[in-house]
Amino acid sequence: MDASHLAELRTMYVFTPIEGQTWGLTYDSLKARLLERDPDEFIRIQEGGQIRGSAMHYGITLEGEELEGYARVRPEGISILDSTAQAAANFVGWLREHVVPEGVAMTFNTAWGLEEDLPDATVPEVTRPRLVAAFLAHLEATGLE
Repeated sequence: MDASHLAELRTMYVFTPIEGQTWGLTYDSLKARLLERDPDEFIRIQEGGQIRGSAMHYGITLEGEELEGYARVRPEGISILDSTAQAAANFVGWLREHVVPEGVAMTFNTAWGLEEDLPDATVPEVTRPRLVAAFLAHLEATGLE
């Protein structure tokens, strides 16, 4: 698949702290960060049972694109649904500025990567274009045709 087609593909991106680290994520702190950006942002916290646990469903607009995602505090992580590699890179920029503590690494995977049993990869500390390239390389590694 050529690069222009890869760039248009949409999938779920999942971001988590590197094993053994934490972001100290709470629903209250994430909600506050989202509402700082847009007081009308969609946010819903679902209290789950012992098996599913709780989750936060939210909306976020980045670079004019409305996106949705889920967050969990156990296991700790944040996802962005139906996202291009560019939108995921924009989301990482926001996470680094507002959610992930400085000096704490994060990993990523995609819905397709999880289906193909690809391991989580460290989100590189690079420019946004290089981050997009890393996400596109990941998509290519899933064997998409």
